[in-house]
Amino acid sequence: MDVRYFALAYGIVFLLVGIAGFVPPFVMPPEILPAAGEAAAADARLFGLFPVNALHNLVHIAFGLWGLIAWRGFGPARIYARSVAVIYAVFVVMGLIPVLNTVWGLVPLYGHNIWLHAVLAAVAAWFGWKPLRPVAHT
Repeated sequence: MDVRYFALAYGIVFLLVGIAGFVPPFVMPPEILPAAGEAAAADARLFGLFPVNALHNLVHIAFGLWGLIAWRGFGPARIYARSVAVIYAVFVVMGLIPVLNTVWGLVPLYGHNIWLHAVLAAVAAWFGWKPLRPVAHT
């Protein structure tokens, strides 16, 4: 799979997940979604697993739009993949540190978000830094 299609796939998934975070049936408990600053006490969990709040959902939407824009070219898609890898790796580390696992009360990065962010970062790193296939000269 080409890095461009990675950017397209991640863009679509991030966008859909970001939107799903605002749809009450997908957020357990399906009460009012906490705003930024209420992340530490948030009980809202996307699909019943992943702690979310409104700002968290907006971050997913931003990464989704960025992926869709990056899909248009090899260079931008590769930069997107590498950026996602680094940023989400930082999110993993922050999620493991109690004082940082809510980004100072703005976005929840703890719980199931830690392993999901690790998987997202690893896949993005593979696409962002995988060697290009050599071109056969005939």
